[in-house]
Parts: sequence; C-alpha cells; structure tokens
Amino acid sequence: MDVGFQIVLLVGGLGLAIVASDVAVSYTRALAAALGAPAFVVGVVLVALGTDLPEIANSIAAHIQGEGDVNVGDSVGSTLTQYTFVLGLFPLIIAVIAISRRQVALVTALTVGGLALTTLFVSDGWLGRLDGLVLVAAWAGSMLLVTRLLPRAEADDPPKVRLQGHLPRIGVTLAALAVVGLGATVAVRALVELSEAVGVPEFLLAFFGASLGTSAPEVAVDITALRQGAPAIALGDALGSSLIDSTLSIGIGPLVAPAEVTARLAVTASLYTAAAVALVGLLLVLRRRHDRWSARMLIGIYVLSYVVLIAAD
Repeated sequence: MDVGFQIVLLVGGLGLAIVASDVAVSYTRALAAALGAPAFVVGVVLVALGTDLPEIANSIAAHIQGEGDVNVGDSVGSTLTQYTFVLGLFPLIIAVIAISRRQVALVTALTVGGLALTTLFVSDGWLGRLDGLVLVAAWAGSMLLVTRLLPRAEADDPPKVRLQGHLPRIGVTLAALAVVGLGATVAVRALVELSEAVGVPEFLLAFFGASLGTSAPEVAVDITALRQGAPAIALGDALGSSLIDSTLSIGIGPLVAPAEVTARLAVTASLYTAAAVALVGLLLVLRRRHDRWSARMLIGIYVLSYVVLIAAD
C-alpha cells in the first residue's frame, strides 16, 4: 500500500467535498426560501439524503459482497458519530445554537426507533430482505411525519444564486451533494486502506474508521451552513443523516442482498448508539440550546463508545 498516495486521496477527497458543499448549502437555502419550507425540514429530508450517499452506497456494495458487518458497522457508527462528534463541532463555529424542542425530540425519537428495529433484526446474526424492507419503510414513514408534524420556522435570508426556478435549484443541489458524496467516498476509501494496516476487526474498522469517513459530507456541509449563518440546515442535516443511517442506509443493503452480521458486536453497537442518541436528544431538548458545555458532553459520549465496543470485541 502506497501510504503517501492514500493520504493525497484522503486530503483531495475532503477538499472536493468542502468546495461542493458551499454550492449545495447556498442552493438549498434558496430552494427552502422559494418553497416556503422550514430550513430544518429541508435539511432533514433533502440535504441529509445527499450527504448520506456514501453510507447508502457502502451498504449496497457491502451486501453484494456478503459483508453485512461493514454495512451495520458503518451505518450505526455514522449515526453515533453525527449525533455526538459532528454535533459537538457546531459550537466551534457558532458559540450558542438555539434548539427547537419539537424538532429535536421528533427526529431523536424516530432515530431511536430505527435503532431499536436494527437491534432486533441483527440479534439473530442475519439481515434479510424483509428486515431491509421494514427499515426502508420506516425511513419513508419518518419523512412523512417530519414534513407533516413540524411547524414552519422563521424565514431564512438566503444568499443569491444564479439559477432560478424550483427544478433547476433542486438539480444543482442534488448534483452538488453528489459531488460532496464523491469526494467523501474517495476520502473514506483512502481512510479504510490506511486503517486496514492496523489489523482491527472488520466491524470495529467500519464502526470507527469508515463511519468517520462517510460522515465527512455532513461535516463539510454543516460547517459551511453554520458559517453562512444557516444553523437550521446544519442541525437538520446532522440529525436527518442519523435518521437515514438508522433506517434507509442499513435497510437498503439487505434489500438488495441478504448477509450475515456479527450479532454480539452489532447488538452492542446498536444499543449503545440508541442510548447515546436518546441522551443527546434529551440533553438538547431540556437545555434548549447547544453550546460548548453540551459539546463537551457529546464528544465525551463519542469517546466512551471506543471503550464499550473494544471491550465487547
């Protein structure tokens, strides 16, 4: 393995993701304003789907190769990473972020529900097509609930963009998010190549290594959104991506091709992540703000996962 080449791919992929994220966020904000949709909902429904393309693609590829551990490890690990590590970065950009109790409580409850289903399905060491179908349907139902139950928020003041009209803006947004996903995918493959030299178990490699890499689009897009003054999109993307990871991302792989998983590690990771997501959601809902104090708590929960999962191995 050429370590230098893999490092170049890692840095180059992340750089491409960051550049494309600026375009994606600008057009997303313009689209949300034109549609009269809450920025948070657009982040959960549209932006999160785009930034989660690496996990979705990884799920399908892993199951085609019969590697269920790679799918579950990456998807569950990404859920934890985004709810703790990624959200923990937010106060470094904006010191204090206001939290809507209804928004965070709803998405958190749906994400915990997805993880509960995952725990049930992996407990027998097998992810089949029916399991996948239920998880994909859970994601679709969650999107319906989010769009129906969350009220309109205050209007955003988006930056001016060149293209007008809903369809062109949707097209540019999805194309930019696809480029973000491409850059992040290149980066994560390089990260996996570098990490494999360490010789850790496949599930742990996916849970810790791959999940950090496939969460790179969320980091790029969310930091860009925060710097542009659009915290609702950043928060919607981070929470929405976790919801997708706990449902659609895990489910789409076995829907294509069933595969075995390591039940012990998969159940432990899913239960820990469900508890972490519930704790983070409760913390944000009770405090109604996200600042550097809560950021330290979130990062601590993420670091603790290393101890729990390594001990379970």
